[in-house]
Amino acid sequence: MTDTPAEPQRRGLLFVLSSPSGAGKTTMARKLLETEGDALRMSVSTTTRPPRPGEVDGQDYWFVSQDEFTKMREGGQLLEWAQVFGNYYGTPRAKVEAAVAEGHDVLFDVDWQGARQLSESMADDVVRVFVLPPTAETLENRLKTRNQDSAEVVALRMAQASGEISHWQEYDYVIVNTDIDEAFKQLCAILAAERLKRQRRTGLNAFVEKLQSDLGHSVWN
Repeated sequence: MTDTPAEPQRRGLLFVLSSPSGAGKTTMARKLLETEGDALRMSVSTTTRPPRPGEVDGQDYWFVSQDEFTKMREGGQLLEWAQVFGNYYGTPRAKVEAAVAEGHDVLFDVDWQGARQLSESMADDVVRVFVLPPTAETLENRLKTRNQDSAEVVALRMAQASGEISHWQEYDYVIVNTDIDEAFKQLCAILAAERLKRQRRTGLNAFVEKLQSDLGHSVWN
């Protein structure tokens, strides 16, 4: 009997995480990247926001002027874009499309506007996960203790949280982040299951045909 064919290849996916600011999506995204290694790539967004201390151009974001961003948007070079707190954010199209076609998974830390546009651009490849805080009080405490924003910005983020949460039904999965370790386990389970979906496994037809052929051949030998 001939050798069993190699496991089928698959198309990559866009793994989208969204939440109100402070609910934990960025922490979970970082943990996922550490766990997955080369199996998962972080999408690097373009933004008009100025860099925060410690951020590196091309690693955390691609920092551009508003004129540069406008040219990219009007030239169809962005898969999605949004205005958040007065700044523009967007996802460069070419690198993401190439990565997915080559079987690589790409992680996105975006808001509901970005998730919606990604779904419109690459509907068959997108998996959307929304992360909720357990309570409003917990969300406020997390925003205050991370010490990244002024009291005014914290108040603004809290005021906008309800509007962001109102889009939860647009997502494929919802995780309530009461405990970060448990929430992360749920996130990993979602990614594992989505990678095994039949429609993503581009070489599955050929794999099954070869397997059936080998099995049929073994019957007569």
